[in-house]
Amino acid sequence: MLRLRRLFALMKKETLQVRRDPSCILIAFVLPAILLFIFGYGLSLDAEQIKVAVVLEDRSPVAVSLWNSFEKTKYIDTIRFDRRRDAEDAIVNTRVRGLVVIHNDFSRQLHSGKQAAIQLITDGVETNTATILENYVYGVIGVWARQWARDRGLETVTPVDVESHVWFNPELRSRNALVPGSIVLIMAMIGTLLTSLVVAREWERGTMEAMLSTPAGPLDMLFGKLIPYYVLGMVSNVVCVLIAVHFFYVPFRGSVFALLAVSSAFLLASLGMGFWISTLCKNQFLASQLSLVLAFLPNFILSGALFEINSMPLPIRIVTYCFPARYYVTSLQTIFMTGDIWTLFIPNMLLMLAIATLFFVVTFRITPERLE
Repeated sequence: MLRLRRLFALMKKETLQVRRDPSCILIAFVLPAILLFIFGYGLSLDAEQIKVAVVLEDRSPVAVSLWNSFEKTKYIDTIRFDRRRDAEDAIVNTRVRGLVVIHNDFSRQLHSGKQAAIQLITDGVETNTATILENYVYGVIGVWARQWARDRGLETVTPVDVESHVWFNPELRSRNALVPGSIVLIMAMIGTLLTSLVVAREWERGTMEAMLSTPAGPLDMLFGKLIPYYVLGMVSNVVCVLIAVHFFYVPFRGSVFALLAVSSAFLLASLGMGFWISTLCKNQFLASQLSLVLAFLPNFILSGALFEINSMPLPIRIVTYCFPARYYVTSLQTIFMTGDIWTLFIPNMLLMLAIATLFFVVTFRITPERLE
């Protein structure tokens, strides 16, 4: 039979236990708030401020007015280039998502009543963004052409022919971009989630005291635990790439050396975060929850694998630079669909290695050398 006095006593006991357990506070208050902010600001299927390179081969007032129309729209962020080769390099290095070329005979063709040609090149790596960008460009050109005809009292609008091309992923197969993004998430899970339980498990089982009584120092323990998980992560990476190429038929246009180099930099950063979490928490449950909040979900949402980063608010875009997955997603998609672009890989690798170094230094400093 239920007795109120006994019930209130048990409720009081559980309430005191919740107050003393920081993991309960983390799950009940901190985790929902963080997830809500990440989902609210990070999840967006809208594409705004898409970076587009514009090459003005025709410097006439008509061509300049069309370029101004691209600048005025809030959906496109235009960057003007004088040389087409520089604009193409910007697409290859993922600094822009598309390229608009206004040919040198644009105004002459327009005034003669013929079709004036404009070339549009989109980056097919981001399939959703490429499709949206093409619609934006057609919309801007259509509005500009109608206004140009109206200003000159023309009843018919001189057609503007848009020659559209898709680079790197001509079929716009979303799988070609999603599968490399999935590999990033798998690597993050192996590197951070598994290693976050390493030291926490030692504390829970009581084996950490035995390890601290040996001559092994923090550096020995760090590398002794790091190397097996690094090998495990790299083997998993190779297996994932083989599955992506042979089962999902994702093109692989880069080199194996570039894949191993970029993946090693990302894996070291993930391992560093995992070891930092495992050293910070002496409870496996708390360590797993913290790794979920700090690693897996941000890498899933804020890496650019699924959602366009430029469509996120500025504070969230700044936060994305702190996560190594942002750099790994871009590099891995480039390796699969473009090839070896070392001008893109090297800066990304240096940033991932810097994040890894930061985590390892902090972990080394907070790892105790002996029992207190």
